[in-house]
Amino acid sequence: MSYLNPPEFVAKMIDAGEAKAFMSTRDTVIRAYMAGAILALAAAFAVTINAETGQQLIGALLFPVGFCMLYLLGFDLLTGVFTLVPLAWLDKRPGVTLRSVLRNWGLVFVGNFAGALTVAVMMAMIFTFAFSVPPNEVGQMIGSIGSKRTVGYAEHGVGGMLTLFIRGVLCNWMVSTGVVAAIMSTSVPGKVIAMWMPILVFFYMGFEHSVVNMFLFPSGLMLGGDFSIADYLLWNEIPTVLGNLVGGLVFVGLALYATHARTGLARRPAMQQEANTTMVG
Repeated sequence: MSYLNPPEFVAKMIDAGEAKAFMSTRDTVIRAYMAGAILALAAAFAVTINAETGQQLIGALLFPVGFCMLYLLGFDLLTGVFTLVPLAWLDKRPGVTLRSVLRNWGLVFVGNFAGALTVAVMMAMIFTFAFSVPPNEVGQMIGSIGSKRTVGYAEHGVGGMLTLFIRGVLCNWMVSTGVVAAIMSTSVPGKVIAMWMPILVFFYMGFEHSVVNMFLFPSGLMLGGDFSIADYLLWNEIPTVLGNLVGGLVFVGLALYATHARTGLARRPAMQQEANTTMVG
């Protein structure tokens, strides 16, 4: 069968987390770099569709192509390792320590950022003919996104920060569900269909994805967005990373681990309990 039941795919999640914890620095960074670059291209693709058609739903429907490609190629996003790698530590896999979990997260963050930034520079050059003319329509839209999703949050103070954090939580709830969905199927069509659905939800709803933002906001700065690097870090990237961590680990990783890998004792029917008591008496 091409579908794995929950206890089976949760076991594979733990195995995947263990493998990532022990992966060499070189391989971890390369895979993270490529994941960040491919997701950034998908984000540029979706924004281009939105700018040219004015239909956000079409962009959201097609954005998951990048996510599917990078996971089928075995590359890693920060949002995914937030969910998978801690499970190997919680499961007490030999040699997996909190330090190895944090090492993996740090390396993947660096690799994702480098890949997304590479594509940000390339696309900014395309949108401006190598910075020789003002940005085109797509470039202007990316600049406006950066302003709305940094300064726009800051205008609401604490409420804006809380909104940003919750959008980060909801984002990785969906994205990590997509990561798990890829594991629960053993066929390529099954993996793609299962991944596509939650990624569509996250992108259309405008939730905050730390790696997508590693492309959008550096691009926005290069294309004349009305915000600063400090705005980007304080009013987007840092709260988004924290929200993504909570969303993926708590609502996906720990929830599945608790009920399918560490299943609670089943309750006996009342009649059976009474019969057992009678027999003992």
